[in-house]
Amino acid sequence: MIVVMKSGSPEAEVARITQELTTWGLTPEKIVGKHKVVVGLVGETVDLDPLQIQEISPWIEQVLRVEQPFKRASREYRHGEAGDVVVSTPNGPVHIGEHHPVVVVAGPCSVENEEMIVETARRVKAAGAHFLRGGAYKPRTSPYAFQGHGESALNLLAAARDASGLGIITEVMDAADLDKIAEVADVVQVGARNMQNFSLLKKVGAQDKPVLLKRGMSATIEEWLMAAEYILAAGNSNVILCERGIRTFDRQYARNTLDLSVLPVLRSLTHLPIMIDPSHGTGRAEYVPAMAMAAIAGGTDSLMIEVHPNPKKALSDGPQSLTPDRFDQLMKELAVVGNAVNRWPQSAAAIV
Repeated sequence: MIVVMKSGSPEAEVARITQELTTWGLTPEKIVGKHKVVVGLVGETVDLDPLQIQEISPWIEQVLRVEQPFKRASREYRHGEAGDVVVSTPNGPVHIGEHHPVVVVAGPCSVENEEMIVETARRVKAAGAHFLRGGAYKPRTSPYAFQGHGESALNLLAAARDASGLGIITEVMDAADLDKIAEVADVVQVGARNMQNFSLLKKVGAQDKPVLLKRGMSATIEEWLMAAEYILAAGNSNVILCERGIRTFDRQYARNTLDLSVLPVLRSLTHLPIMIDPSHGTGRAEYVPAMAMAAIAGGTDSLMIEVHPNPKKALSDGPQSLTPDRFDQLMKELAVVGNAVNRWPQSAAAIV
């Protein structure tokens, strides 16, 4: 349920209403929009009469029920307004959201050594990327595959950040590692295999760093949004949704099926920013450029693209990784599409 305040409502009146609703056993959450203030109500609201709430103050414009099972994640919860996530990075704040330029995340699947990760960070930064991605801890299907270097790789990510000024995105697999990961990461990633690890979602929701939530390999959109709800309900409002391809019946030609239909669907359902990962979504480097351009045309807020200085020797996901030279070229191609839909940062556009 949400309480929509009239334009110009006094701050003292909003505070009074919030306090009174707290005495009803509800948890009010103030949401400041571009034009109005909305108070979201969390708790047992089924038996509440909206008219009873409206009588609390003449400054209340209307009281509406949120029909979706994902309450805080729903667009209704913000009275139809889009939200954004602001990430602090060494180069300043980066805004990810519907009304901001497309944010590009790039880097290798796994952190292999210092020379490789620092070189890659510098190259993708020069091409216009905003964040470096790199796995310190890697969930792998086979127990014999490379699992990442763990804590030592976090130090290498920190060195790459110092050398490039990029923000860092890396994955948490175990809640026991969360604190040390959060010391280095500017965004904490929850991978596809952990999308419904509810105890982990609660833990990442209880810490302050923004969270990138990847869609599970077989998850429906509602299951994905309900997973985001766990993070939001734990207190962290800075959640980014990442589509990385789902498993379907055809795996001969592509690793997964990249579901670009999530762009208009999520835009209608949620206020959360959307990222597309065409690297995992296709599993083939030659398909990544087309899907990245399509994602921008479809309205994505961010892209995650795997880049490795020598994909043939990569310890994981080499076939889907672009070389730095191909990434340079791709950024120029993306700028053409991004400028056409008014979603490309000017500094990156100047590279063309």
